[in-house]
Amino acid sequence: MWRLRETIAEAERAHGLAIKHDVSIPTSHIHAFMDEAAAAALRVAPGAEIIAFGHVGDGNIHFSVARPRALEDDAFLALQPRILEGVHDVVEAHGGSISAEHGIGVLKKAELARRKSAVEMGVMRAVKRALDPKGIMNPRVLFVDEA
Repeated sequence: MWRLRETIAEAERAHGLAIKHDVSIPTSHIHAFMDEAAAAALRVAPGAEIIAFGHVGDGNIHFSVARPRALEDDAFLALQPRILEGVHDVVEAHGGSISAEHGIGVLKKAELARRKSAVEMGVMRAVKRALDPKGIMNPRVLFVDEA
């Protein structure tokens, strides 16, 4: 069972280009999320394949939208903002988070700021300052205005 789980990411890489999401969803909403997020992605990229796996017991889903065979990589990547927005809208509708175990990183900085209030962003900055006053842990990833 573990070998099967651990080789999913390898198989996904071999499958080709994918737009990846690392989200958390309340476990009671996973089934609806999967259906709705797949539909949202397919509206933008018909023919895409959904590769989803993760830690379903705690609601952490690695939800990847693999390039439709009919599209070239560049054309598929041009759809990325719309795919991310559609999937993240579904996450938000189910009370989830657009970020789970892998964090916000560089790609989701603007998306986080768009979806969180100024107060929430301020709290996150305060926690970052409290835990990392010198700004040495993962610098420039989330809060570039922090020293």
